[in-house]
Amino acid sequence: MENLSKKQIIIIGIILVMIVIVVVYYIFNSIQQINYENLDNMESDDTEQNEIKSNVSETEELIVVHIAGAVNKEGIATLKEGKRIIDAINEAGGLKENADLTNVNLAYIISDGQKIYIPHIGEEQKENSEIGENIIVSESKENSQNTLLININTATVAQLTGLSGIGEQTAQKIVNYRKENGKFNNIEEIKNVSGIGEAKYNSIKDYITVK
Repeated sequence: MENLSKKQIIIIGIILVMIVIVVVYYIFNSIQQINYENLDNMESDDTEQNEIKSNVSETEELIVVHIAGAVNKEGIATLKEGKRIIDAINEAGGLKENADLTNVNLAYIISDGQKIYIPHIGEEQKENSEIGENIIVSESKENSQNTLLININTATVAQLTGLSGIGEQTAQKIVNYRKENGKFNNIEEIKNVSGIGEAKYNSIKDYITVK
């Protein structure tokens, strides 16, 4: 270094500074590139998850019911399969102030095509045209009895679990049996489903139908 002139020392210093700047710039770009790739991967994952959710949503079946009585918006309501009376009420804009929920089971699972009538306070309720929770309405006594019954040829897993002693696994077995063997010809045929013996059949036979 003693033999180097001041000018040479300055030049060497400038070169070293430039080298440091280039190294720092390269490291900074590398880090930035990694961050961009991670961000792209995150966005890609989010897109895939959204697509999966969208596909699941599209496969969900819908039901249509008629809701009337002491609700703010009487008429047709479209809901996802497995929804309950409270969901139909919410879809109809909620209850009126004079709604009578005394005999209403808000947790009752509704089926496609049903008419739900929410009574008003002081309103006389018809004994033979209303069932169970007193608000699933049918047009005649015969239809009212049919409404009580769960059609094992069309019922969903959620609806089948409403039967006494039928859990989710057994309900799924009923649906699977139906898919593999076709519709039940009579209610006794449900005993062919694994897990449904004579005792369990006797406890549900008055609440099921194949019509």
